[in-house]
Amino acid sequence: MASTPQLRREIGVFGATLMGLGSIVGTGVFVSIAIATSIAGPSVIIAVAIAGLVATCNALNSGQLAVNHPVSGGTYEYGYKYLNHWLGFIAGWMFLFAKSASAATAALGFAGYLLNAFGVNNQTWLVLTALTAVVVLTLVVLNGISRSNVTNTIIVFITLFSLILFILAGIPQVVLSGEKNLMPFFSEDQPIASLLQATALMFVAYTGYGRIATLGEEVKEPQRTIPRAIALSMIFTCVLYISTAVVSVFVAQEVIQNLSQADVSLAAPLEVIAKVGGLGVPIIPNLIAIGAITAMLGVLLNLILGLSRVLLAMGRRRDVPKVFAALDSGQTTPYIAVIVVGVAIACLVLTGDVKTTWSFSTFNVLIYYAITNLAALQLSPKERLYPKWLGWVGLASCLFLAFWVEKQIWLVGLGLIIVGLIWHSLIHRLID
Repeated sequence: MASTPQLRREIGVFGATLMGLGSIVGTGVFVSIAIATSIAGPSVIIAVAIAGLVATCNALNSGQLAVNHPVSGGTYEYGYKYLNHWLGFIAGWMFLFAKSASAATAALGFAGYLLNAFGVNNQTWLVLTALTAVVVLTLVVLNGISRSNVTNTIIVFITLFSLILFILAGIPQVVLSGEKNLMPFFSEDQPIASLLQATALMFVAYTGYGRIATLGEEVKEPQRTIPRAIALSMIFTCVLYISTAVVSVFVAQEVIQNLSQADVSLAAPLEVIAKVGGLGVPIIPNLIAIGAITAMLGVLLNLILGLSRVLLAMGRRRDVPKVFAALDSGQTTPYIAVIVVGVAIACLVLTGDVKTTWSFSTFNVLIYYAITNLAALQLSPKERLYPKWLGWVGLASCLFLAFWVEKQIWLVGLGLIIVGLIWHSLIHRLID
């Protein structure tokens, strides 16, 4: 491993923070908050806050692991170093499945928002537009992390501007409407189960911070940069998500409830809220649409980056063919891994079904971060940056929430773990 070519360190705190925001602020705020509200009602505000606290525990544990082991691969590498090769492999395996599905969702979501802006509702055009986005951003990533970072910065600023304007315009409505839109606060049908399901959904919406850890080999001064970037990303995102949830509930809870039966792949929930909620600024719905489009592109860009780095790490360990660990001549991009990731996402895009891809990622992501927390618990006192109880809280929360998603989802997830363990055993027997 010592002689393996390493990626160059080119990203500072600002760039790493924007990478985190670009990965987090996307489907979570533009789609998931509306879906979670349709499940939990006004108590989604609590769900968003709880999910933020759980995600913060996970983020801090990811940060201290990345500081002590700053290489590409994230929890895949942490599992190998601090646990065992079985758990390390399963972390990488689940990450590839979960985030490939999330990337396909982002591509289809981008296409849906874009076509919706032009009044087009056609499945063929949806898939073709999504495929175009995958191809273009795969080419961007192939050109190196510096160009990817510039693209991400532009996307994040456009997205944040539209969301902040939405929140500011909604504040007067929150003040004027009083508490009438908060009743009943909890769902009348299985309130606890609904709240926990919404929390699980919103936890996944926070998890882009892991992209900072998977890029650990490419940040400058990782001991300083990674914890600061993760902390800044989480603080800003928690405030943004809670503010958006509050405005959405107070302004148009009934509209969100009706969206539960809608095909969200071809509708922008926040755009609908801005249109019917009387926010007083006619241009806001258009800005929300633009923000949603750029957000989906940001998520897709960062997922291609993160997935290719995990595939790079797995290639180095021969958990997948070694060719995936090849770097370009400038040692800035694992080009074969990037191409394979792009092709895999494109294949998932061909399904044209965002509901399946989004739901599929939830269980897998929670198991992935459960392994993250378990690895953090193995850090020595000298390596530890934060109290050990953060690891226990994160581990218990992830395992608990994982089984509040739909039964068929976690059954499929458990099946994938079994298939992964069989693959891991076979490939290493063949190599050895």
